[in-house]
Amino acid sequence: MKLHYLFGIYLWPCMKQYFGLIPFNCTSRLCEWLQFPIVQPMGLLAGGLILLVAGLVLRRVLRMDSGARARSARSELLTPGQFAIYTPISLEVETQVAIINISLNDAFGERDSGHHEIAWRLVTLAASEWDRVAKVITTLLDALQKNLPEAQALVPYRGIVARRFKSHSMIENLRLYELLNKLVFRSRMRFQLQVHMLRRAAANLTMEFNRAYQYGERTDDRPPELWQRLDIYSHDFDLVTKEALMAFRAFLICLPPSTLQAFASDLEPVLRRGVRMPAVPAQL
Repeated sequence: MKLHYLFGIYLWPCMKQYFGLIPFNCTSRLCEWLQFPIVQPMGLLAGGLILLVAGLVLRRVLRMDSGARARSARSELLTPGQFAIYTPISLEVETQVAIINISLNDAFGERDSGHHEIAWRLVTLAASEWDRVAKVITTLLDALQKNLPEAQALVPYRGIVARRFKSHSMIENLRLYELLNKLVFRSRMRFQLQVHMLRRAAANLTMEFNRAYQYGERTDDRPPELWQRLDIYSHDFDLVTKEALMAFRAFLICLPPSTLQAFASDLEPVLRRGVRMPAVPAQL
């Protein structure tokens, strides 16, 4: 209902009843009317409606309602062309990450059984596979960053939760990421920030894992603290690879069919290192 209709139907009869037909230039009576008990709630209601409309307009301008569109886009299935690109890379990453996790779990079991030499050779196997996965993730995230302008729709965004990670370096990086994420409103820029953070996280975790592994390899000093660090780094690296694959899938949904071939060519180095290629050998 428009405000001048509301005024004519409700407020003007009240004025005539209590004050008589009062001219609007009578400031003293007008001030008394503004203090009438019915007027104050109506003013609050009108102010609330104005704030609600302004909030809806700002939300649409800033595209802060992109979360619903992101959830609906994420639920869509990949087309055959997108699936043909996604499947070999996801199989490569998931297979090699599984090898890393199984090797480290077996290494912990052999260490607890007193077979320290066999345990460390299993760590060597995990380290060789780790380098392969890190290269695949780096190439994949670089391709996402390069082809991000080609995405026509809003890229589905999924925030990364800091409490899921264990290493100190990841927690510190995610604190900065969460701060920057609060300053960015557009879905495309948030996705770009997420890709940059994942690439940096993969590089930092690889460096930390290799530093701990090379220390144990060089000095034969392998205290429980070293094994604990290896376990923490592998846990966080597993989460980073999963987040990278989900970002990869979400990005594929938003790519138009005409750009799939160019995007696949950027991923050709990864496809050439597919799961059919044998891993770096390690003697057990």
